[in-house]
Amino acid sequence: MNKLGLGRFFFISAATAATIMGSAHAARCTVPDSYAELAEDLTPAVVNISSSQRVQGARASGELEPLQRKFGRQPVSLGSGFVIDSAGIVVTNNHVIDQADDITVTLSNGDEFKATVRGRDRETDLAVLQLTNAPRSLQSVDFGSLECARVGDRVIAIGNPFGLGGSVTAGIVSARNRDINSGQYDDFIQTDAAINRGNSGGPLFDMRGNVIGVNTAIYSQTGGSVGVGFAVPADLAQTVVAQLLEFGETRRGWLGVTIDDVSDDTASRLGLRAKDGAVVTVVRPNSPASDAGLAANDVIVEFNRRQVREQRDLTRAVADTPVGTRVPVVVIREGKRVTLSVVVDRRETRMTAATMGAPLPANAAQGAGLTLQEPNDEIRQAFGLPSNVEGVVVTAVDPESPAAIVLKPGDVILEIGWERMTRANAAVDKLSKLRNLNSGPVQIYVQRGDLLFYESLRP
Repeated sequence: MNKLGLGRFFFISAATAATIMGSAHAARCTVPDSYAELAEDLTPAVVNISSSQRVQGARASGELEPLQRKFGRQPVSLGSGFVIDSAGIVVTNNHVIDQADDITVTLSNGDEFKATVRGRDRETDLAVLQLTNAPRSLQSVDFGSLECARVGDRVIAIGNPFGLGGSVTAGIVSARNRDINSGQYDDFIQTDAAINRGNSGGPLFDMRGNVIGVNTAIYSQTGGSVGVGFAVPADLAQTVVAQLLEFGETRRGWLGVTIDDVSDDTASRLGLRAKDGAVVTVVRPNSPASDAGLAANDVIVEFNRRQVREQRDLTRAVADTPVGTRVPVVVIREGKRVTLSVVVDRRETRMTAATMGAPLPANAAQGAGLTLQEPNDEIRQAFGLPSNVEGVVVTAVDPESPAAIVLKPGDVILEIGWERMTRANAAVDKLSKLRNLNSGPVQIYVQRGDLLFYESLRP
């Protein structure tokens, strides 16, 4: 406004006005915050995955009958994945292709390829596929690292929600190091980028176009996205994928101890100044831990020069250590720091032997990849269970079984299919009957520490 309070008016031609309006429109369409170029560059490397299972026995009925007549199989799941090598190597979630007889991978341009499984890991829910007759011109993406990823950084997810391929959603890193009680290696990225059914196995990208996570799970009371999604971090995924490509299986380190977080009571009892570390409650005989001289009540604060603040830090550090490697372990013992040396064994070999090869105690039973025992003083002490615990205790899990996805040693199964369980033999018989009936997953009620939850177990 001028001193007289009159606005200044400028007169421009129609042509000039059109130019200005066009420039404004262009500016609106190319704002710096747009994800368009990034999405355009990355989408060709993201694939849709459909898996199916061949129908056995009697003909299907109702709405599934035409599908069976036409294809001879029934749909199992739809999911997402991403190409990490132009030779046709695709990463996805294990649950997307689990139990599948046929796997079809569809590129963003509509080209379809059959795929075979190179390797899978149920514990981190990751799988690696090999495309059949894939062209060498496939576009691929690279894993990034979480070292530079901070809470609040922007991310995008690309995938196949509800079968709608090439869908892009955006958000931020909401949190890191989330433990959602899905397994021993929980270390999830939490994001508010919309993730729905069908996004499983798809990539979570940072703004540099690197894969920083594999979208795996959501928290939802409705089945749809509520802004709480979880992705396996790239650092963990890259290690697992490398092992699956090299060996066709994982080869994790094993120490041979039962551990717990340091509680206030434990810190007081052991005279600890801080609650950092993982306290050893049981040392298994003939294990790397026993050979190294670890003992109950030792508090492990460092493993292979990695700091241990809580038990899951130790679990991940041991798992990441190459089998056969000798590493230093620092413990607090009677108020003093003691350094021990341990040679890490292979977890899969030792756990399978413990599950399926060792003689069974009188109150134990095996089935569905589980070793179950009724709680006695020895079992309660070994797994830190309360004196009044009921149900049947999981004492070992075959890592190659479907049970390894949802259960771990120390879990207590309270119910199977809404039936109360108090005897190990009865629990194994129940699972065996359900498996013979081919009834699909069964609902189980589980106690894990102070947590009570329902899970679906495929017997």
